[in-house]
Amino acid sequence: MTNLNKDFVKLTSENLILQDIINLVKDDGAGAITTFNGTTRNIFKDKIVVRLEYESYIPMAEKVLLNLICEARTKWDITKVAIYHRTGIVPVGETSVIVAVSSIHRKESLHAVEWLIDELKEKAPIWKKEVYSDGSVWKENAENRQKC
Repeated sequence: MTNLNKDFVKLTSENLILQDIINLVKDDGAGAITTFNGTTRNIFKDKIVVRLEYESYIPMAEKVLLNLICEARTKWDITKVAIYHRTGIVPVGETSVIVAVSSIHRKESLHAVEWLIDELKEKAPIWKKEVYSDGSVWKENAENRQKC
């Protein structure tokens, strides 16, 4: 899903290629491209992680992500934004999420990427199951926990 060829959002079961997503946000007027590349690690609190499994309500998730981009545009002067997230099985070492932002100067894209990944984890209807060598558990992002 795109918005005026400046905002790119996609949830897919296909492998995510960082350079492909960087190419989406390249712009001759932008002097900076900042990325976050989230990968599946092999251990969590002394448990061996075999893979992650993601589920999402894709139409709602796309809408939430586009709304987050819209909000980020009110906070920073950013040029182009791409948020791609895997669904299905993501083995150890593979990428599950990429956020890429271009801007005229680096500070805007650096702040926007950090804010976007934090807000994605808090607000997007994307659910993660960690599969360990001895079982599995659906994970709640710390950002989702009640703050009271």
